[in-house]
Amino acid sequence: MREVVQVRQGVAYDCDVLVVGGGIVGLSTAYAITRAAPGTRVTVLEKEPGPARHQTGRNSGVIHSGIYYKPGSLKARFAVRGAAEMVKFCAEYGIAHAVTGKLIVATGRDELPRLHALVQRGRENGIPVRELGAAQIAEYEPEVRGLAAIHVGTTGICDFVGVARQLARASGAEIRYGAEVVQVDRRPSLGVAVRTASGDVVRARVLVNCAGLYCDEVARLTGDDPEVRIVPFRGEYYELARPELVRGLVYPVPDPAFPFLGVHLTRGIDGGVHVGPNAVPALAREGYGWGVVRPRELAGTLAWPGSWRIARRHWRYGAGELRRSVSKGAFVDAVRRLLPAVQERDLVRAEPGVRAQAVLRDGTLVDDFLIREGARAVHVLNAPSPAATASLPIGREVARRALSALGSA
Repeated sequence: MREVVQVRQGVAYDCDVLVVGGGIVGLSTAYAITRAAPGTRVTVLEKEPGPARHQTGRNSGVIHSGIYYKPGSLKARFAVRGAAEMVKFCAEYGIAHAVTGKLIVATGRDELPRLHALVQRGRENGIPVRELGAAQIAEYEPEVRGLAAIHVGTTGICDFVGVARQLARASGAEIRYGAEVVQVDRRPSLGVAVRTASGDVVRARVLVNCAGLYCDEVARLTGDDPEVRIVPFRGEYYELARPELVRGLVYPVPDPAFPFLGVHLTRGIDGGVHVGPNAVPALAREGYGWGVVRPRELAGTLAWPGSWRIARRHWRYGAGELRRSVSKGAFVDAVRRLLPAVQERDLVRAEPGVRAQAVLRDGTLVDDFLIREGARAVHVLNAPSPAATASLPIGREVARRALSALGSA
């Protein structure tokens, strides 16, 4: 990289810790740093004009219980802890939220063993669940049909964008919006200097990379090899025109081979019901529609060996997701497995989201949160769902590592 940005000995630092990314994880990290070490100067750079414009603000708003995740994993530990903390945080700051519980419904006999496995996993993770027979499903959701279900009482919903805004306010950090990082110069003995697209330079002792869809690129700018590539998957949603058909949250039994939960029904904090998402490859990291194509980003995805290995390994699954993307009728068929009363006219297109999925070179979809460290740098390289739910404990973990790096700098 051209030596445009330089850290020079004797030049004052603009901050102690520089956080790249103003989503919920980056803002939670800033919040945790200033709570753990008052007086630490923190700056957050966010390329958008406001916080939480991508993954944080484009999801179903669910506070996940942690039932799906492997016991002992970061996901399991942080989700269980984070769900309780998120409810408390929302209550403390007057942010819209509700603890609603949810149903996970088996609609085919082949799903019954997986449903029972979820019961066992939930118990291992310390999550109370109630097992339901077919007739008992109607106690919670009169219009939903299935062979069996489990009710998870600790699941909830909230306004994650509101949470992100409150974290920004309460952190005491300097938040710079419209500040896209384009260059990084790191000198392990001196610090890190970052240049933004507008030409501003910010010098810090330690950099924290919470750049979401671009976290692997920021890691490479820093000079670290992330050993993964972000492969973007678009999730497409519909809004239910007859929200009275669904009282709360209804999920299918997920396929354990994929870190996606399948098409589900979610009554949001605003009273509307979201249906979805599916999971299809996006043609750009912010590819919120088939018409959004960024050739450089698409070429990077196609050049990564893991992308082709995913395609070869899971082409049948992918073909089904693509079919539901281009055919509303196919999407409706998937919904009817849970909600037979739904009609095609009941589904109205809603805002999609894009998931930043880290993929290894061998085609493995990274399932857990992935945090790696370099000299004067901490990189959050995989933070998919339930990252919003778990953002407070994730922020503390990243803050711990950043402060450790700061102490040894």
